Amino acid sequence: MDKRDIERINELARKKKTVGLTDSEVKEQAALRDRYIREFRDGLKATLDQVYIQREDGTYEKLRKKPPQN
Repeated sequence: MDKRDIERINELARKKKTVGLTDSEVKEQAALRDRYIREFRDGLKATLDQVYIQREDGTYEKLRKKPPQN
């Protein structure tokens, strides 16, 4: 997501607080937010894929995803 898209998200947020948004602007805002969140999560996952845990014995183990708890 480039700087222009983030500026547009902020512009729509400010407009929503002051005068309100049209239906097309509400849809645009939702699409931009969804894209922003998706790209943020992808970046975070990529970062966590590079994380290793150092054990007490000096060995390294790749960080694993925690299994879901029910």
